[in-house]
Amino acid sequence: MNYKIFYLSGLMVFYTVLLPGQVSVRIFAGQDPISAVFNVTEGEYEIDHGAGGKLAVQKDTPVIISKYNGRLAVKLMNDDGFVCDSVLISGNTGRDLFSLRINGNFSARQYYSGDLKCFPDLGRLVLINNCSIDDYIGGVVRTEGGQGKNLEYLKSQAVIARTYMYKYFDKHISDGYNLCDDTHCQAFNGVSSDTLVTQATMQTKGLVILGPDSTLIISAFHSNCGGETSPPENVWLSGQPYLKKVFDKYCISSPNARWRKTLSISDWTASLKNAGLTAVPADLSLLNFSQITRQNDYRIGIFTVPLRQLRSDLNLRSTFFSVKVEGTMVVLSGRGYGHGVGLCQEGAMVMASKGFNFIQIINYYYQGVIVTDIKNAVK
Repeated sequence: MNYKIFYLSGLMVFYTVLLPGQVSVRIFAGQDPISAVFNVTEGEYEIDHGAGGKLAVQKDTPVIISKYNGRLAVKLMNDDGFVCDSVLISGNTGRDLFSLRINGNFSARQYYSGDLKCFPDLGRLVLINNCSIDDYIGGVVRTEGGQGKNLEYLKSQAVIARTYMYKYFDKHISDGYNLCDDTHCQAFNGVSSDTLVTQATMQTKGLVILGPDSTLIISAFHSNCGGETSPPENVWLSGQPYLKKVFDKYCISSPNARWRKTLSISDWTASLKNAGLTAVPADLSLLNFSQITRQNDYRIGIFTVPLRQLRSDLNLRSTFFSVKVEGTMVVLSGRGYGHGVGLCQEGAMVMASKGFNFIQIINYYYQGVIVTDIKNAVK
């Protein structure tokens, strides 16, 4: 792996020139790490702190990295420490693995392959993992894939994750890395040790989903659609030709197909007033709302509010719900879990269990697409 040096906030920082088949991911991006403990679990590593010297890191010898007066303090157990602007801990064997935990939290240890870069920026400790694309895709499938254990289902998730990665590969390039490990990009909690996930990743190596114009699609997915997926304009205000409403018979008996929430009338009307309702109707039955097929808005007379706003305000599982006043309470009877756009994970799991292959699953939820090698994508 090759490296260049760049300067960020006056500090000397390593910038990775990635080799083919690699990706740079900011890890623990959604947290606020002030320190990290690095341990070699497989292979050989060495530390380069940009001053010309390199230190070998032995297996089971922790390396503690902390913010210190706008720089980094690095301490090897049973050895002297040093202060630097940034640090690169790189593997030498080609199959190097390490564990990392932050802020002294022993329960939050995660495992990664490849290299680790660290530098302080705007008062935060930035941690970047450079790893192979295959290891990254396997880690995303493990984190995002839910409880599905069927190989064909996992292959569909691997193709979806790879499509997203290539479509948004430069999402954070101005920050010095490709993607983050949070839901802002794709959730990634390190490498997967699940052999089925590894099989799914390698058996779909290089495969992505292209739309009718041969560009990478928006490979949206969710937990359960409640029997009917949502067109993207209901969620993101813009449509796509391959993301159409699908009536899904496969997910309707799955764990997240149905939900129920009960609120007091005062809590429900308070949420409506927060959305702009000026007066609660005297006849409370007018609060009732039936959603047999997916709709965009909840309506009372001439008052409307987007269902996605109510979902956000009340932390609901989906926008696919009906409303009924029962005495002093309001009962929300809901279907599905998530935004409802694209592939329904629980439906895809059932399809896989019934013998559908990953291409058939993908084509069921994304209309008019093709699964092909990334080399065939139009940039």
